Amino acid sequence: MPDSHAPAPTVLDEILSGLSAGQKTLPAKLFYDDAGCALFGRITELPEYYVTRAEMALLGRHAGEIAAHAPDGAALVEYGASDEAKGMALVDSGRGAFSAYVPVDIAACALEAIAQRMRSSHPDLPVLPVQADFLQALALPEQLGERPLFGFFPGSTIGNFRPPMARRFLGNVRDTLSVASTPGSVPCLVVGTDLRKDKERLIPAYDDAAGVTAAFNLNILNHVNAVAGADFDPSRFRHRAIWNAHEGRIEMHLESTVAQTVTVGGRPIAFRANETIHTEDSYKHTREGFAALALSAGWRSGGFWTDPESLFGMHLLLG
Repeated sequence: MPDSHAPAPTVLDEILSGLSAGQKTLPAKLFYDDAGCALFGRITELPEYYVTRAEMALLGRHAGEIAAHAPDGAALVEYGASDEAKGMALVDSGRGAFSAYVPVDIAACALEAIAQRMRSSHPDLPVLPVQADFLQALALPEQLGERPLFGFFPGSTIGNFRPPMARRFLGNVRDTLSVASTPGSVPCLVVGTDLRKDKERLIPAYDDAAGVTAAFNLNILNHVNAVAGADFDPSRFRHRAIWNAHEGRIEMHLESTVAQTVTVGGRPIAFRANETIHTEDSYKHTREGFAALALSAGWRSGGFWTDPESLFGMHLLLG
């Protein structure tokens, strides 16, 4: 049986485990150092990257309807909060329904920037950032007291999770939100998903003409160098974006342009020419497919909204 008292794997353990696999991988959370946060911000503004525009168009039309499902006085708990714009679309349309904002993210740089901006834009709304890997069990701030919670996971970030991981995440969120549910109420979570569409629209969103997504992907190697004492040379890798129709996902890879050996945490890692590191998945869900996935994690569908072009969807899940 697994040792329940065994220490959690370190970042170095995760890196070495991924790079030792048949298909080399890196943890996608390592995209988000300071440089990665800045590059992702630029990605959201690219003409090819439709996701953020479609999601904001959806919120522009339906934020009030979505916020109406929040219990009075709820704290808005936003998972993967790289910025506050989407969360504040709900807060500002919610007619005072929300009494606190809890942005949760792995990137301290993003949370610090959110807190600073919120002091000016929403000075009367308590902001309680949580720096955490939200794929793990999450401890929310004690300052929330007995406020009810309303979960929010925008941005199609759940598309980065393979189905078993998505189910585990959804189960963890259900457990977290259930603890604070008032008697007779049910947990609520709103999740954003990028919808299935033609690869001609998808590939440019992940391989833009200006090369910003390529720079974002390659920057993960700089972060690995910093946290794992590695000696990756990003100039010896190139960015690739692939549509995997069978799995319904975009895959991002870094392809070694030459045969080379990289040292990571004192361990040599050999690469063949053209061998890749699989750095990220981005699943494109159908409405029905995601509802079935959520059901397998204990959630039922309570509503669905989309943008005018039906590019992006938001699901209301009830525990």
